Amino acid sequence: MCRHVACVGPEEPLGRLLVQPPHALYRQSWAPRRQRYGTVNADGFGVGWYAEGDPAPARYRRAGPIWADLSFADLARVVRTRALLAAVRDATLAGADAEAAAAPFAAGPWLFSHNGAVKGWPGSLESLARTLPAAELLSMEARNDSAFVWALVLARLRAGDAEGQALADTVQEVAAAAPGSRLNLLLTNGDTITATAWGDTLWYLTEPGRTVVASEPYDDDPHWQEVPDRTLLAATRTEVLLTPLKDPGADAAPAPHKETGT
Repeated sequence: MCRHVACVGPEEPLGRLLVQPPHALYRQSWAPRRQRYGTVNADGFGVGWYAEGDPAPARYRRAGPIWADLSFADLARVVRTRALLAAVRDATLAGADAEAAAAPFAAGPWLFSHNGAVKGWPGSLESLARTLPAAELLSMEARNDSAFVWALVLARLRAGDAEGQALADTVQEVAAAAPGSRLNLLLTNGDTITATAWGDTLWYLTEPGRTVVASEPYDDDPHWQEVPDRTLLAATRTEVLLTPLKDPGADAAPAPHKETGT
């Protein structure tokens, strides 16, 4: 149901992460190795990145498959960034929102992506729609489940919640309303990465001054670490903190576990 990746670290071309590795996101659009649901991610793609001195990210999104975009190779070759979030999409339901439905979604300093699907969408989240101001519902970029989950996360961020708290509370709220949902969320502000593993694969790689979080490894480096299911990940350029998430109605979760980059 999509593949996504985020990175914070030294400035580098987009293509070094998204195109050049043997199993990069570009290749995952037609040949993912660890995708549990769906086989081809051809329903849109997007990349968001941060320019030096500008806290608001830029985005490039399209409705079609990444391999069919003749401009993307040039963009990926010359654009350099210290942080990015990118995704290729396998739509849960066909819709008319075109590139508006393609991640990353954006607001202020944040970029966001959702890998998964909300069970019973849209009826299952009717009660949660009532918790959002009408203006926020009407200003959603798209009419799909991912855009709605982003609206829930963004409302919490704008209310002052920390990024990890905003993701964790949203996942648990949606999981309670729509059991069986897959809610791998990915968020960056250009300096940190926050993510959840909830129903699909998530991995991370730490290198000196650089952290990558992805649906699946883009190469065969043995230092990739898989994130356990039902886990919140919070990462900087130098360390990764993993905190188990509690399923609605489950017992208390164990203590967090910290990984430090080498």
